[in-house]
Amino acid sequence: MSRLVTFLILFVFWMMLSGMFDAFHLFLGVISCAAVAWFSSHLLFPDGKIGVAGRSVLGMAVYLPWLFWQIVVANVQVARIVLHPRMLELINPKIVRFTTSLKSPFARVTFGQSITLTPGTITINIDNDEFTVYALTDDTAASLPGEMERRVAAALEEERG
Repeated sequence: MSRLVTFLILFVFWMMLSGMFDAFHLFLGVISCAAVAWFSSHLLFPDGKIGVAGRSVLGMAVYLPWLFWQIVVANVQVARIVLHPRMLELINPKIVRFTTSLKSPFARVTFGQSITLTPGTITINIDNDEFTVYALTDDTAASLPGEMERRVAAALEEERG
């Protein structure tokens, strides 16, 4: 059942991105999505529990608009820095290490990818609950882990006692 749900999610996403609805392209989409679902459905549904993933889908539906806005804001900030006449005074790259409170692997990966998608930061390494992140400025480094970690936890982690 988890493979079927994975296939359906992938195929709907593929159709939205491809925009090709002729028989040839739909056939290629079905074959590609079926192969990916067969080999990797355990990544989306680790225990085969679709209900837990349903909560994750709802959580992501709330989290993604916020993340997209943060990406836009960070793009503007990085563009401002790059176009500033004293750019070299504003940039202070550093490596930041911190421990996350996120417990599930999916939440940790989502958090790491969210950091990387946000301009001015790159997740270098995730080792269990320790993150190593490159930050372009002091302000960016100071904001880690911050609000993003809290929102990922709210979206993907189960309620704690």
